[in-house]
Amino acid sequence: MSRPPVFPPPQFPPRRSRPFQRTPPAIFPPILGLLGLGLGLRAAGDIWGLDTGVGEAVLGAVTGLGAFAVAAYAAKVVQRPKVVIEDLRVLPGRAGLAALVLGLLVLAAVLLPYSLAAARVVLVAGLGLQALLALTVGTLFLTGPKEGRAVTPVWHLHFVGFIIGGLTAAPVGWPGLGLAILAFCAPVAAAIWLGSLLQFVRRVPPAPLRPLLAIHLAPAALLGLVSLNQGMPMVATACGAVGGVFLVILVASGRWLLASGFSPLWGALTFPLAAYAGLLLNLWPIAGGVLLVAAVLAIPPIAVRILQDWAKGNLAVRTNAAEA
Repeated sequence: MSRPPVFPPPQFPPRRSRPFQRTPPAIFPPILGLLGLGLGLRAAGDIWGLDTGVGEAVLGAVTGLGAFAVAAYAAKVVQRPKVVIEDLRVLPGRAGLAALVLGLLVLAAVLLPYSLAAARVVLVAGLGLQALLALTVGTLFLTGPKEGRAVTPVWHLHFVGFIIGGLTAAPVGWPGLGLAILAFCAPVAAAIWLGSLLQFVRRVPPAPLRPLLAIHLAPAALLGLVSLNQGMPMVATACGAVGGVFLVILVASGRWLLASGFSPLWGALTFPLAAYAGLLLNLWPIAGGVLLVAAVLAIPPIAVRILQDWAKGNLAVRTNAAEA
């Protein structure tokens, strides 16, 4: 006769979780989208000669929100540093931590009108962290199980994310750095686009992961914006055309793209839309204005919904965030 299983006695009083013990990285993509929206509003003010106060107010508020989110995640890491690697082993965690680092590169662009020195410091720090993230993720891919090495749109965030640094490089007086970033990121983005297309032909992504496909729009937009900074309007126009093709495909397949209903992965819809609106504002202001209005209507509700899930304690469970 086998022994009955032995279970540990219930803990009394029940164990209480520590503050920020399971801060989910999924909070960062919508914050990145809000920062991009703020930059778009700033650009619209400059292009049309309007009051830039709205854009600066949005950027200030979102920067504060981002600082709180970073502090919340840092509090989790301090409790158990290995939690970062555990978050990087799941797709929402990889996308979220990539958005955290990219937010630092966007912050450099936010600081440009206020302090060139601060923008340079943040740019260098962001590029360093982006390189560390790319190296860590690449190592995890190579040493992890083979089934985890499939190409995903999130690869753009890890390996092409450096391109955001190009938004700041030339304006702070480092055009050579901007050109080097552009030369590195363009072929990497093209390789990921091609790999994703070949993989899509073989296997259609499941409905819950389809919102991530919107990330493919972001490199086209950012490559175009950096090309404008480097004085290459023809290249920027070509990037705008490529991005337009992506946008038309995404809009036309919107029902299929969002078939699984709202999820935290909808955060991936926000920053590509903001980035492409910013590019169109510089290339074709009327079209850019229309897309910026669409971004204003779409991005904040998505961000609020995701952040509400965080406040209610549901986001960590839904995205399988690691616990410190």
